[in-house]
Amino acid sequence: MTQGNSTKVTEFFLLGFGAPHEFQYVLFVIFLVIYVTSMVGNIGMILLIKTDPRLQTPMYFFLQHLAFVDICYTSAITPKMLQNFIAENISISFRGCVMQLLVYGTFATSDGYLLAAMAVDRYVAICNPLHYPTVMSRRVCIHLVAGSYVMGSINASVHTGFTFSLSFCKSNTLNHYFCDVPPILALSCSNTDINVMLLVIFMGFNLLFTVLVIIFSYVYILAAILKMSSTTGSKKAFSTCASHMTAVTIFFGTLAYMYLQPHANDSQENMKVVSVFYSIVIPMLNPLIYSLRNKEVKEALKVMGKKVILGWTQIVKIQCIKTSSRDV
Repeated sequence: MTQGNSTKVTEFFLLGFGAPHEFQYVLFVIFLVIYVTSMVGNIGMILLIKTDPRLQTPMYFFLQHLAFVDICYTSAITPKMLQNFIAENISISFRGCVMQLLVYGTFATSDGYLLAAMAVDRYVAICNPLHYPTVMSRRVCIHLVAGSYVMGSINASVHTGFTFSLSFCKSNTLNHYFCDVPPILALSCSNTDINVMLLVIFMGFNLLFTVLVIIFSYVYILAAILKMSSTTGSKKAFSTCASHMTAVTIFFGTLAYMYLQPHANDSQENMKVVSVFYSIVIPMLNPLIYSLRNKEVKEALKVMGKKVILGWTQIVKIQCIKTSSRDV
C-alpha cells in the first residue's frame, strides 16, 4: 500500500554474505557447528554453576547471567541466518525484524554491562577482600544484573522504536544477514538525523561508561597486585582476572574495530565479517575461555565428569544384573 512517496513495508529481504550458492552449504555447516557449540557450552556453564556448591559466589552469579545473555542474543540471529543459507526465501517479516533487533539489542548491550559488573566484582575481591561478602552481597549482585538488563532494554527499545517509525521507500532489501540499525536506516526515505544522533549518543554512552568502569577497576587491581609482597598472592590475583580480561579484550576489541575503523568502499562487507565474530563467535568463545582458564571451573567439570561416568557405570551394572537374572 502506497501513501505519497512512502511504501508500507511488510517484509525485508536479507542479502546475507552474497557468497556463491555452492558455498552457502559450507557456511551453513560452519555456523551450525559454532551455534551448537555455543549452546552446549553456555547451557553447560549455567547448569554447572547451579549444581556445584563451590561456584555459588558473586563472580559465578555474573558468569551465569553472561552465559544466559550470550544464548539469547546469538539465538536472535543465528537460526534465521542458518535458514537463509539453505532456503530460497530469504525474507523476514516486518514484525520478525522488529523482534530480532529488539532482542539482539537488549542482550548485546546487557553483555557489556555484565562484563563491567564482573570487573567491579574482581576489584572488590582483590582490593577490599575483608569486606567482599558485605559489599558484593546477594542483593547488590541482583541489582547490578537487573541494571544491566534495564540498560539493555532501554537502549534496544529506543533504537527499535525510532528506527521502525521511519518510512521506507528506497527498497526492502537489507545488505546484511540480520536486522541491524545502520542497514535499516539506509533504506529509509525519512530524515534519519535524529536516529543517527541517538545511535551515537546511546552507543557512545554505553561504550564509554562500561569501558571506563573496567579500566578504573583494573587500574586499582593492578596497583593492589603490585603492592603484594607474596608472589603466590600476586599469581592467584592475576589468575582470577585472566579469564575476564580475555573476554573483555575480545568483546570490546571487536566493538572498537567495528565503530572506529575508517569508512571504505568495502566497509559494509568488513562490518558483516566483524558482526559475525561479535554476535556469533564470541558467545561460543566465552564458555571456553572461562572453562579453560579458570581453575575452579575446571575442577567442577572434573567432578561433574566423574559423577556422569559413575552414573552411567551404575546404570550399566543394573542392566547387566537384570539381564543375568532373566537368563537364570
